[in-house]
This record gives sequence, C-alpha cells and structure tokens, in this order.
Amino acid sequence: MAHAEEDSLVGEKKKVSLLEGFKVFLLRGNVIDLAIAVVIGAAFTNIVNAFVKGVINPLVGAFGTKDLGSYSSCLKGPCVTDPKTGEATEGIRILWGSVLSATLSFVITAAVVYFLMVLPMAKYLARRAAMQAAKDGVQETLEVSELEVLKEIRDVLVSQHSGPAGEGRGQEPGRGHDE
Repeated sequence: MAHAEEDSLVGEKKKVSLLEGFKVFLLRGNVIDLAIAVVIGAAFTNIVNAFVKGVINPLVGAFGTKDLGSYSSCLKGPCVTDPKTGEATEGIRILWGSVLSATLSFVITAAVVYFLMVLPMAKYLARRAAMQAAKDGVQETLEVSELEVLKEIRDVLVSQHSGPAGEGRGQEPGRGHDE
C-alpha cells in the first residue's frame, strides 16, 4: 500500500513538473518574440503584396499586361482556356508570371528586412561590442596600472623594511646580526 501511495505522489510530481515546464516554456521570451514576429510578418506581407500589386505590376503593365500572374506559356499544344472557369481545357499552361510575382515579393521583403532591420541591428551590435571591448581595455589598463602601483608600494615597503644599506632583508631596523 505504501508503494502505491509513493507511485501516485511521484506521478503527481511528474505532472506538476510537466505543467510547470510548459508554463516556463510559454512565458519564456522566445515564444512571445516569435509570436510578435509572426504577427508583424503577416502585416508586413500585406504591405509587400500591396506594393507589388500597386507599383510593380503597373510598371510591368507599361510594357505588357498589368497583372504579372497573367503571363504564361503553353508547354504542349495550343492552350485553350475555358472563359468561365479560367482553367486550361487543352494544352499545358506554365504560369511563370505568378512565379515572377512571388519572386519579386520575396526579394522586396528580403531587401526591406535586411536594410531596415538586419543591417541597422548588426551596426548597433558591432558598435556595442566595440564599446564593450574599449571598456574592457580600459578596465584591463586600470588593473595593470593598479598592479604597477601596488608593486611600487611593495618595493618601497621592502626597502623601508630592509633598513639602511648593509642590513639584511626582513630584519628590524637598528638590530644587528649578533642579537
């Protein structure tokens, strides 16, 4: 009976520790930062898509159609599209315009993230590391200076403790060797 009670207590401790571990995991800064990044990323994706749709597509439209997604090629045979559904009924259509549009969205997103977030953060961290290194160098110089001063004090004390010339080291001043 005692073993059964111990086993149930151990089981309860494991359940509590699992729940505590999960609570710590959820409240850890990384999870919250990740959630914030996902929300901001989703909002940022809307901005990039609007930029591609509102600026890039019209620029491309100056040379062709306004929608990059409409650029396509027929791989096999003549491509016939059903006007009601927009799907190919004959031939194999390659929609390279939508791939180009997605690629442009990716490149724009990557450029904005790099130039507005990664590069400034890298410069900030490099500046901070340089300041910390300079601070460590000053601290090391102060420690060396303090060490030199302490050595000088020690040398002065040793010379005072040794007394006038001719007396041995470690002897009290005024006492001879014969005493």
